[in-house]
Amino acid sequence: MEIQDYITSEAKVMLGKPVIKGTRITVELILEKLSEGETIEAILEAHPHITEAHIDAAIKFADTNSTHIKIRP
Repeated sequence: MEIQDYITSEAKVMLGKPVIKGTRITVELILEKLSEGETIEAILEAHPHITEAHIDAAIKFADTNSTHIKIRP
């Protein structure tokens, strides 16, 4: 899996935050939901236009770019 196939960052979309390609769903949002205990299945149900591969890419993106991700406490 290539992260750039699933994640993008453009100044005009969500102020340049990393997002799932083709959406305004931020990596930050996905990570927040997971950290709050929401299941992958629940995230997919709430956002049916993304896949488990998108969530995996968001996690991998955060792992390799942790200085760019800020999660609210």
